[in-house]
Parts: sequence; C-alpha cells; structure tokens
Amino acid sequence: MADGIYVSMCGAAARAEQLESVADNLANIQTRGFKASRPAFESFLPLGGKYDKSYTAAVATAVDLRAGPTSSTGNPLDVLPADGAFLAVGTPGGSVAYTRDGRMALDAERRLVISGHPVLAKNGNPIVVPMDSTPQVDPDGRVRAVLQSVSERATRPDPVELGELATFQLTGTVDRLGPSMLQPGAGGQAVPVQDTKVEVGTVELANAAPLEGTVEMIAAQRSFEASMQAIQTYRSMDQSASALGRAK
Repeated sequence: MADGIYVSMCGAAARAEQLESVADNLANIQTRGFKASRPAFESFLPLGGKYDKSYTAAVATAVDLRAGPTSSTGNPLDVLPADGAFLAVGTPGGSVAYTRDGRMALDAERRLVISGHPVLAKNGNPIVVPMDSTPQVDPDGRVRAVLQSVSERATRPDPVELGELATFQLTGTVDRLGPSMLQPGAGGQAVPVQDTKVEVGTVELANAAPLEGTVEMIAAQRSFEASMQAIQTYRSMDQSASALGRAK
C-alpha cells in the first residue's frame, strides 16, 4: 500500500502549491499591473518500480504575461505601454526591473518614479523634472517639461524634452520581484522596443480574474482533500493488513 500513499502524497503536495499560487493571485486582484502565476504539473513513472502508477508534481510556476483589463484615470502621469510592453525602473541594488504599473509620480528629488523606483529613459538614466516645470508625457513616450509660470511660458513656449520612456518586451521565463515588478529569469531576456508607444491617462489592472481564481481555488481544494483522504485510506489498509499478519 506504500505506493498508493506516495502517489497520494505527491498529488497533495502539487495541489498545495497550486493553492498557494491561486491565493496569491486572488490577493493581488486590485494590484495595478499584477501578472498572475500559473503552476505547471507533470506526471512521472517510478524508477525501477511498477508502471501501473504515476507520480504527479508541480514542476514549475510561470508568470502569465498576458495583458489585463484597463481603466481610464485621466491622470496625465498614468501611462500604459502599447503591445504588452513593460516600463523599466531602477532598483536599490542597481539592477533594472520591469513593470506594467504605469502610475508615475514625482519624488523628493523631482524624479519620475513608480512605487518609489526611478523610471528609466532610453539612455538608462532616471528622468528628472526641473523645479519650475510640470512633466508632460506624449503618446510617443517622450517626457517634456512644461513651465508652470505663464510669464515664463511666454518667453519659452516650447516644452523642453527630458527623455523618452524606455519600454521592453519580456520573453522566456521571468522572476517576480514584487506584486508588479518582474525581471528576466534563466533563459529570459528583455528586448528594447524601438518605437515607444503609450496610452496616457490609462492604467492596466491585474490579469487575475476573481471568478476564475475562485473556481480554481475550489477545484484545487477538493483535489487536495481527496488526496489527503486517499492517504488516510491507504494507511488504514496498511494497518489492517499488519493486524491480520499478527493474528493467531
């Protein structure tokens, strides 16, 4: 009966990992730019054992990069990169992270930031807005400084270009740095987009749907409970068989 216990245990472990993934997706339904995780399962034949049983395992958990629904905010610093591209931001460790959460703001140093991370231009540098100016983002990703003073605008009517938003397409595997921050994983890469296009005044919502997540949670929970019940059944059968062997 030991083989049956091991098969059921593998199934329960795989469903437990799926439950953790689904719970994380449901917890981030309201997170802008969140990308859901999707576990992948595989069945294995036992080595040197009987081939009438297979062992199930969650072999990987991938990040679903498909676009989520969008919401119009009207905020001039909210941007949505076109064609599923990602904005680039700097991290405290000096590396680059990528996000679809385009809610930009100004920090104390007058840098454009997303969740406290500096937004990077195509030259790899943060975009800094002068003290006397307001940032303006164009549909081609160019960020310009518009003078706040009416009198100054009369002498310098044309906005000064501060940089162009860097956007990237992520391919291959990706690793999650936070709810909406990603980095290329092993074998993955970030490919620069030459012609940046953004939709101003729009943000992307999470691509995890509450109804879908709830259905997945119920199904995974039932499968987990069925595997645990199978373990108990096989254990009871083993105990009964041992008791018969000891009977005189």
